[in-house]
Amino acid sequence: MGQNTSTITQTYKPEPGTLSRSKVPYPPFELGKPRFDQSTYLGRLSHILDITDPKLLLTPKEKVECAVEFLDDYKNGTAPKYSDEQLWQWQRIKNSFFHPDTGEKIYAPFRMAGFVPFGSPIIIGLLWPNPSFAATIFWQWLNQTHNACFNYSHRNASKHTPFNKYLEGYAGAVTSAVTIAVGLQALVKRANMFSPTTKMLIQRFIPFPAVASANICNVVLMRKNELEDGIEVLDDQNNIVGTSKIAAKRALTETAITRVVLPIPILIFPPIIMSVLERSKYLTYNRGMRIFWHSIVVTACFAIALPHAIALFPQNSQINVSELEEDFKDKTAQTVLYYNKGL
Repeated sequence: MGQNTSTITQTYKPEPGTLSRSKVPYPPFELGKPRFDQSTYLGRLSHILDITDPKLLLTPKEKVECAVEFLDDYKNGTAPKYSDEQLWQWQRIKNSFFHPDTGEKIYAPFRMAGFVPFGSPIIIGLLWPNPSFAATIFWQWLNQTHNACFNYSHRNASKHTPFNKYLEGYAGAVTSAVTIAVGLQALVKRANMFSPTTKMLIQRFIPFPAVASANICNVVLMRKNELEDGIEVLDDQNNIVGTSKIAAKRALTETAITRVVLPIPILIFPPIIMSVLERSKYLTYNRGMRIFWHSIVVTACFAIALPHAIALFPQNSQINVSELEEDFKDKTAQTVLYYNKGL
């Protein structure tokens, strides 16, 4: 941990057994488990809101190092008796900064806590009215590049995936997004049956089909090997029971639905809201205020939509043994098994 570990530890180390000052009840601490109940939508939403909190980006480096050290001590059984709140908060910090499988540090723009702060400027650019073809290509490319880096930073590293698979998914996503966005933009501009105002309004909705189709393309290209080989299915003790193609198909379907639902409120609601606000003379003749309110509306929709979309399905979903391949009935006595859906 470095030469100043003891000094850093004393700085951030709380008193063992300190009573929680929070009014929010903390359940008994479980290492490596979510704090909130993942079987309910509200529990999953609370978990996502917890890990996407932008304030985590401001956590001092020394405090992060201490969180890792304390949790290692807890895992080894050498830590003093700390409160559940303290343990949950340390785990929250560690999980925000490090990949759970590899232990690699995740760069700030690609952390869960950084997705809205770093992604909002890209969405603002995507939704800017009446863009040029060059601007459309640039913002679609930048959006897919950010998504690709984010997905790679949160990849399931327990099962090796060749790096060329990620490149293939990235290239496919960029190609589909740019092709659809530029193609639709060209069609709208050439359509003579629409007035200039109507054309501008329609153009504002072009990013959605482009981004949604690119998201699906990315999932299929990057994870098509899972459909061929299957994914691991586990029991309630996290023991691997077997590999299932049926579970893989369901995991990809859930992921694809999430990635289509996520852009809806982000790319559909802001154009509608802005088209209403821009009827005001104050915004019509004030470019600065249009930029300001455009940014506020897009960022607010993004921040609200992200956790709600991700919470649609649990990260670790369950499936009945009766729905899996026949040989699973002989491998376990349990009636329900679990699989990692992926991002």
